[in-house]
Amino acid sequence: MDETGGGNNDWIRGFRAIAEAEAAEWRFAGAVLVGRGGERVLAEAYGLADREEKIPNEVSTRFRNGSLTKMFTAVAVGRLIQAGLVDPAAPVGAYLTGYPNRDVATKVTVHQLLTHTGGTGDIFGPEYEEHHRDVRTVADFVRLLGGRGPLYEPGAWYDYSNYGFVLLGAVIEQVSGQSYYDYVDDHVFAPAGMTRTGALPYDGTVAELAVGYTAESGQVTRDTDMLPYRGSPAGGGYTTVEDLWRFATALTGHRLLDARHTTLVTTAKLNAGWSGRCVAYGFLDRTVYGVRTLGCLGGSPGASAELTIYPGSGHVVAVLANLDPPAAWQAAEFICHRLPVRVSHR
Repeated sequence: MDETGGGNNDWIRGFRAIAEAEAAEWRFAGAVLVGRGGERVLAEAYGLADREEKIPNEVSTRFRNGSLTKMFTAVAVGRLIQAGLVDPAAPVGAYLTGYPNRDVATKVTVHQLLTHTGGTGDIFGPEYEEHHRDVRTVADFVRLLGGRGPLYEPGAWYDYSNYGFVLLGAVIEQVSGQSYYDYVDDHVFAPAGMTRTGALPYDGTVAELAVGYTAESGQVTRDTDMLPYRGSPAGGGYTTVEDLWRFATALTGHRLLDARHTTLVTTAKLNAGWSGRCVAYGFLDRTVYGVRTLGCLGGSPGASAELTIYPGSGHVVAVLANLDPPAAWQAAEFICHRLPVRVSHR
């Protein structure tokens, strides 16, 4: 893949014009970074991080990242696979001894959790709504939801599962002897230089974190009442566009996993209905118009996020917004459809 028209900045001018117009109408608020290798091609912020206090978003602002956390969880599991401590083909019960539901423990594999094919279902439902104030640790999730069985025969098909990634967090804790949060801090964020990414409790003070604004109720409100205690291995932490760029660069530069295990984690295992075979371990691996991309989308009330990595050219597109989906997704789509990359036929 080659960059073509490297000096042509029409797409940047076009993006700025639309982003400024959308921000003026309160339809976009967030930060955008496009990098290639060690060079920033575009790094800008729009709208307000806090409307009441009139605090503007900055490129360094922290935003809630939704399911982008799943990439971090998958890389953490990949490090344990690389170390020979986790076998993707092993059932959950090989690591979570005494897991409450026997069918999950004996039939659902680590690979199936990583590819959303284990039938482990969602976090959100009546049990969580009733007890979410009490759910503060990975073990709390397991105590709340660990008694239910698979929703279908494990491995039968794809069904997006937030709880599956919480179980991966439990595996990380059991195998590493650390909390999920400490393990990811030490073995993913620190090696990548991600100093502004994490999942500290929201009842404390997370410095320079954008307030999320949601219109799900029909009127725009702060997302404060909807926040969990803290992010989980499935999502809900926070990051910056700069840290996402650092993560992408560390991943493709094999500073998080060696080449073989980077390929294991980022190569698609099945087709879940999007273009191409795209479901990898925590990542989407898609080839569109001959151009391969890796990445992930995240979203929840008051937060939307997207990371797209172009392994062939070294481009990275990171967009975070403190508005409901699809705010960040639309901005990223505009950029990705115009980014001057193509397949080289030489």
